[in-house]
Order: sequence, then C-alpha cells, then structure tokens
Amino acid sequence: MRVKKGIDELRKLFDLTGKVAVVTGGSGGAGKAISIGLALYGADVVVTSRTLSTLEETAAEVRKLGRKALPISCDVVDPESVNNMVKQAMDEFGRIDTVVTCAGIALRHPAEEMPIEEWQKVMDVNVKGTFLSCQAVGKEMIKRGEGGTVITIGSIRGLQGHPAGYSGYGTSKGAVHLMTKQLATEWAKFKIRVNCIAPCIFWTPLTEPILKDPEMYKIFMQRIPLGRAAEPEDLVGAAVYLASEASAMVTGHILYVDGGTSAW
Repeated sequence: MRVKKGIDELRKLFDLTGKVAVVTGGSGGAGKAISIGLALYGADVVVTSRTLSTLEETAAEVRKLGRKALPISCDVVDPESVNNMVKQAMDEFGRIDTVVTCAGIALRHPAEEMPIEEWQKVMDVNVKGTFLSCQAVGKEMIKRGEGGTVITIGSIRGLQGHPAGYSGYGTSKGAVHLMTKQLATEWAKFKIRVNCIAPCIFWTPLTEPILKDPEMYKIFMQRIPLGRAAEPEDLVGAAVYLASEASAMVTGHILYVDGGTSAW
C-alpha cells in the first residue's frame, strides 16, 4: 500500500528538529561546517575531537543557532574512548539519530617510500576509527529501535588513483566506501540508513600547502571539471540531505561531492 506524503510533510523533509547528531572530528574544516549545518536545520550536536579545547569554536557556533552542543574528547582509534563518548552523549540526550564520521588523516608519500608506520596510522584513524564510531552508535540505534542515519566520510580518492602519493589514504577511503555498503546491507533491517559523502580535495589548514603550490594545484584542478577545490561548506547540503527524511529511500550510497571528478 502506497502512502503519499502531504504538502506539509514534504516541506519538512530536511527538518532535523528534535534530532541529535554526533560528529567526530568536529573541530576540523568538514566537521565544523557539518556540525553547524546540522544545527541550522534543527539538530542538537555532539562534537568530538581528541583535544577538547579545539571544539570550543564549533560548539559556540552551534549554540548561537539556538541548539545544544556537547563537546567531548574522543580518540576514535580507542574503543574505550569511543564507547565513553557515546555513553556521555546518551546520558545527555537519551538518543542519537545521526553520526557523521569526519575524523580522519591524510599522510602522503610515494608508494615506494611510504613508511609502514604511517600507512598503519592512516588505516587506524580512517578505517578503524570510522568503524568503531559507527559500531558504537549503531548499537545504541539498534537498542532504541527507531532507526537512524550513519554518514561516513570517504573521498574521490577511494574511487580513483592519483599520482600525488595517496597509496595509504586512497586505500583507506576505498575501505570506508565498502564499509558503508556493508553496514547498509546489515543494518537495513533495523531501519538504519548508512551512506557516504565522498568529496574531492577541499580547503582546510591541512590541504592549504598543497592547494597553494601552483604545480600541485594545476594537477588537482585538471581532474575536477568544475575547476575548483571544494569548500567545507560544500559538504553541508549533502550531510543535511543524508541525515534527513529527504533521503528516506537512500542507503548504501556513495555521494560524490567532487566537482564532477567521478564523471571522468
């Protein structure tokens, strides 16, 4: 039996009022922008980072929008730290509706020179850290029985290779993409939707040295049809969409926010 949404329901498709979102890596460029974006559409936000003081600015911006913000120190590669973060969030809000896994690192070297210690660090943060965050929040969503949304952060590098030393980073993001699909298939029965935002390179303090290098900038822009690097704010619309009822029939999807790179 088909149930059609009324006009009032359609107008509220992107409304996140009453929802609680956890954003790991909430002090970074993407994490901060997404935290503020979710709050703008009505969500209360739990923001996490290893260093609590770095979250003050993000939390303050969320509160300016009239939403609650709970900054929590969390090391995503440490299961105990992740579980403790989720417990604090549940104690404060009693629910988690969305988790966005923005915590991540990029260490670039030519493949033949990649130190195995740095390779492993990238895998630990980007793959293990993403899984632990999804797992800990997923358990609470399953227990509550009302579904939820999980949004991982992948990359165009998880789809396409690049000559600029991405052997570790690209491999880790490819793993995140498949993890997203795997969790989506396993958790659909719990009404938990799992999707991924996969951007091209975007402006952050970490990417600024690359994007300000004329030769490197040229290499990157040659692969982006729209001809520019993304801004952290370019990810907000995708996050709000995937967190809201606007994407109610979307799960297991990799949403490329890449200026057309994946079309080549």
